[in-house]
Amino acid sequence: MSVSAALNPSAVVAVVGSGAMGAGIAQVAAAAGHVVKLVDNRPGAAAQAVAAIRAQFARLADKGRMDADAARTAGERLIAAEAVAELADAALVIEAIVEDLGAKQGLFRSLEDIVAADCLFGTNTSSISVTAIGSALQRPERLAGLHFFNPAPLMALVEIVSGLATDAAVAETLFATAAAWGKTPVHARSTPGFIVNRVARPYYAEALRILGEGGADCATLDALLRDAGGFRMGPFELMDMIGHDVNFAVTRSVWSAFYNDPRFTPSLIQQELVDAGFLGRKTGRGFYDYRDGAERPQPKEAVAQTLAGAITLYGESPAALALADRLHERGVGYTWGAAGDERIAAVGEAVVFVTDGRTATRRAAETGIANLVLIDLALDYHSAPRIAVGAAVNCWAPAVGAAIGLLQAAGFAVSRLGDVPGLAVMRTVAMLANEAADAVNQGVCDAAGADAAMRLGVNYPRGPLAWADLVGLPAICTVLANLAQFYGEDRYRVSPLIQQRVLAGRKIHD
Repeated sequence: MSVSAALNPSAVVAVVGSGAMGAGIAQVAAAAGHVVKLVDNRPGAAAQAVAAIRAQFARLADKGRMDADAARTAGERLIAAEAVAELADAALVIEAIVEDLGAKQGLFRSLEDIVAADCLFGTNTSSISVTAIGSALQRPERLAGLHFFNPAPLMALVEIVSGLATDAAVAETLFATAAAWGKTPVHARSTPGFIVNRVARPYYAEALRILGEGGADCATLDALLRDAGGFRMGPFELMDMIGHDVNFAVTRSVWSAFYNDPRFTPSLIQQELVDAGFLGRKTGRGFYDYRDGAERPQPKEAVAQTLAGAITLYGESPAALALADRLHERGVGYTWGAAGDERIAAVGEAVVFVTDGRTATRRAAETGIANLVLIDLALDYHSAPRIAVGAAVNCWAPAVGAAIGLLQAAGFAVSRLGDVPGLAVMRTVAMLANEAADAVNQGVCDAAGADAAMRLGVNYPRGPLAWADLVGLPAICTVLANLAQFYGEDRYRVSPLIQQRVLAGRKIHD
């Protein structure tokens, strides 16, 4: 099969399924210049979707975001088809129907008898194996995943997913076509979850585990992942928005497809929400209560502490240097000291370190520093408005107060967590990087594709592998190893790719 460039705009594109995803994809293709045939098995649904897309084009023109003539002609390129039999002239058929293997296989089998031999097939599946879908076809080489993200007109990412039988030239054509449509495509191999739905699992899983261990409440963890981690939404509010039925089903699907790998183990807490019908925003209750009159819980924040004496800063870590700058900006004095360990500050009786994945209690026992306080990772210690702290069980209460007072003097809102290993942001980032590294190591995608997918598909503030390079792969490796030792679980095993790069003294993106 000899295809290599993007589809010509004169080629007809067909979209089967006129729900939110199908209609969004049809809008993108029509805006790119294609005649688009939209079909749905529900009577009148395709025509209704075409009318809605035309209205959307008109709104874009009214707002000055689209030329008026371009909006009108784009709308005119949309055709509501009555049945798949009308798709014979399509050069590309994109399936956006129900997430059911049998239904998708049946659709493509019927299309094989309708379209030309060189028509390409794209499936917008988010979780079903492209290889499995293609296994029912006479010519599975023409099928690839063309996974858009919702809402398709706004989200830049498209995963181009190759099944075992997918012709490489087909994948390249779809890649080029998505790029021509103004999207950012990334190549992926057909494995459970592809890139985004696989790599994103720890974002939910680590927060759920901390919650389950009583380390913090939902509102505090959400605030920390937003304010310190830089994520657009916290994990609990994001799960509520997605819907727990959907989010839990994806987790179960990935876990099952990986033969119950503990890294993807579903949460009993989320299972309870699903069982109760508390599915999030769409049902009015999830981790938060969205019903009329319900009050949104606020993140826990330490009360104001008086600065407990002289401050000494240590080392040249990003946390120490940012702390120095923040104190200087606020007119708070400090001195620099020398130490043989990784402490970043001392004030009163408190000695402050950045978490390395050990609990504060274990680190205190191993270092002999009883009044040891840990701070969490931040995307940018200079600008983060909030930081998490954890203290050793035997840490003297005034020492905890002294450490909190220091951070407050530097302008941080301080949220104290229980003594959980890795705190919140550090363990989440380490696990996201670890999962992305495993995806790269297993040939699912390359490092650039993994980072682009997570930035563009789920709006992460930084690609997890680029983030790991900045934190330092040895530090990420240490955090994961300490989590594994604490829990005694294979869930926290270090990716072979990270291990190899640490041994070689190289970064992921070298």
